[in-house]
Amino acid sequence: MGYTSSLSSQLRAAGHWLARSGIQHPNGGVARYHRADVGLNQDISTEITGYAVSALVLAFRATQAQEFLDAAMRAALFLTRNAWDASNAAMPFEINPAALTYFFDCGIIARGLLALWRETGDCELVDAAQAIGHSMARDFARDDETHWPVLALPDKTPLALDPARWSRTPGCYQLKSAVAWRELASITGDAGWSDLYEDALETSLASHASYLSDDTDPHKAMDRLHPYLYFLEALLPHAEHGGVVRDGASKVYDAFHRLAPRFERADVAAQLLRVQCAAGSPQSDCAATAARLRLFQRYDGGYYFGRKAGQWIPHVSPVPTAFAMQALEWYERRESIDCAAVI
Repeated sequence: MGYTSSLSSQLRAAGHWLARSGIQHPNGGVARYHRADVGLNQDISTEITGYAVSALVLAFRATQAQEFLDAAMRAALFLTRNAWDASNAAMPFEINPAALTYFFDCGIIARGLLALWRETGDCELVDAAQAIGHSMARDFARDDETHWPVLALPDKTPLALDPARWSRTPGCYQLKSAVAWRELASITGDAGWSDLYEDALETSLASHASYLSDDTDPHKAMDRLHPYLYFLEALLPHAEHGGVVRDGASKVYDAFHRLAPRFERADVAAQLLRVQCAAGSPQSDCAATAARLRLFQRYDGGYYFGRKAGQWIPHVSPVPTAFAMQALEWYERRESIDCAAVI
């Protein structure tokens, strides 16, 4: 059962941007971002479409407005009927061309489909999420119990690891994607999904301590906070690891606010705020992060990706928009916090 509130104007405006701005294409797919300086969308991304499904479900639960549920279903059906490559049992990163598939993206997409299933009960969504979950377990497995970040399609050949790029290297951040397995276990009762998730949890906990970068370049250091926060978000439902979350939130807070005058990202601010709210960080710290996050919302409801030295980067992105919708609701309405449903 969803909640209906005198919700914040930012959530409603952000939901309207996702549903009405054109960032969602007529076929249901959602563009990676909108270039505000030239008035054009980037190509459709399946990962971003998955995030949009989860965010639109959040907007529906908060408002009971049918347009949000309809937009979520259009996005989901794009993923299940257009994007999913049934012949190769793979979810491509993009479909023109379908050249790569990412472990992380697959989990985000599966979780979006499951979030919508909880509202509609449509079995197609669970079936698709299970197919994606099987692909994650089967195709991306490595001998060291981690997972290849990226495979080339159609042969599913692993791309060489690139330590300079977090998205091309296994790491603790992959736990957020593995949450899809935990959710599948809860829905289906299949213990195999639980085993996959528990293995990913153990591997992530063993490796996270050395993940944050001490790079002096503000862009590289800020970018590294983003995947580390994925790890902390995935830990939120695990009360037994609350100490790891609180310590991580404190480290990220110090780094984010130190780096922000030179380079800051809205998604990092929103992720940090969610972790702070759920972990019980000091109210003054939460307020400081929320204040910076609010600056990123545009007049049309969408959120800028970031800014450098005070200048906006002209990318209006569904991901920080989705994260901020939830983060500021959690901050303003503590009763809305659901650690297991973090987008």
